[in-house]
Amino acid sequence: MMEQITKKLMNWASILEQGTREQAEKTATMPFIHPHLALMPDAHLGLGATVGSVIPTLGAIMPAAVGVDIGCGMIAVRTPYTLDELPADRRPVREAIERAVPLSAGAANQRITRDHTKHRLNRLTVEAEQAGFDPASYAGRWELQLGTLGSGNHFIEITVDELDRVWLFLHSGSRGVGNRIAQKHVKVARELCEKWWIPLPDRDLAYLVEDTDEFWAYIREMRWAQEYALLNREEMMDRVVACFAEWVGLASADDVVREDEINTHHNYTEKERHFGKDVWLSRKGAINAAKGVMGLIPGSMGTASYVVSGLGNPLSLNSAPHGAGREYSRTKARQTFTREQLREAMAGIEYRDTDAFIDEIPAAYKDIDQVMEDAKDLVEIRHTLRQIVNVKGD
Repeated sequence: MMEQITKKLMNWASILEQGTREQAEKTATMPFIHPHLALMPDAHLGLGATVGSVIPTLGAIMPAAVGVDIGCGMIAVRTPYTLDELPADRRPVREAIERAVPLSAGAANQRITRDHTKHRLNRLTVEAEQAGFDPASYAGRWELQLGTLGSGNHFIEITVDELDRVWLFLHSGSRGVGNRIAQKHVKVARELCEKWWIPLPDRDLAYLVEDTDEFWAYIREMRWAQEYALLNREEMMDRVVACFAEWVGLASADDVVREDEINTHHNYTEKERHFGKDVWLSRKGAINAAKGVMGLIPGSMGTASYVVSGLGNPLSLNSAPHGAGREYSRTKARQTFTREQLREAMAGIEYRDTDAFIDEIPAAYKDIDQVMEDAKDLVEIRHTLRQIVNVKGD
């Protein structure tokens, strides 16, 4: 389903709050949008630019249109196991994952001992030097946060597909260092627009002009943060695979065959060609859905997630939704729902039973089935995943 709201705004969301629509309309008025902004089925209010939007720009970039969790995304691995081959008691593997992967917003590893982790950190250190900046100037513990989850809607799950095949699935991004990189460049963009008396419909739509030092500094650091997020997911998945291997009685993680693996961003910018021009395409809460490209669309902590293949819809700028999208703010969710309702929604799923997750209750999100119906001309569903174990950070 596609609705043309204005000449510069195409919408795929059948569930769309008025405030979200108005925010997207403001963004679409920016003079460097080409050819139009594409609003995904999971769209909801964000900082400056709407979460669940695809924003193509010529000669400029808006840091808030990428988002503050640069490179946030998903990774999924299909194992050779089926549901009936798993131990009946799922609590041990949940607790093992919670020990192996530091949780919560500011969590960090106490020290780095794994060789694979050191290799990833060396790679990131070299790339930062090549980009001309020191990540420690943003976050002193950036190295120790590699392999950590974060809070909010970030999660780790063991899931099964429509054939009862077991998948390992997680969602996270560039942690504290990526957040601070984003905040710094949002501030720089605001200051420059104020300095040059540039009128904006929203101060968080402040932009950097291509071929300025400030623009390229943002691009270099943003690309580094995207790489950090990708490697962070790889690092966590290695640890989850190790916990899974021990749970099912294997000698090591190397004994778990990774039959499929998908690792993809949904908060990022790339240079792409659309409607005859090379644009900076910012997907803020959206995935690449070019023809045949594999992607991941999670639901909430108690609903289905999807492995998809892109259909290459040109009007959507080869994009698709990144999840269910919030329908209630975190504050409103806590005021509306109870811990008992969360327990009912999580029936049959092994999870940590705590008040901390009330704002993540599935009812706080849009109906993922409706989101996928709205996205039927954007992606083809390859697998439907249902979680049996859920891990989240407070």
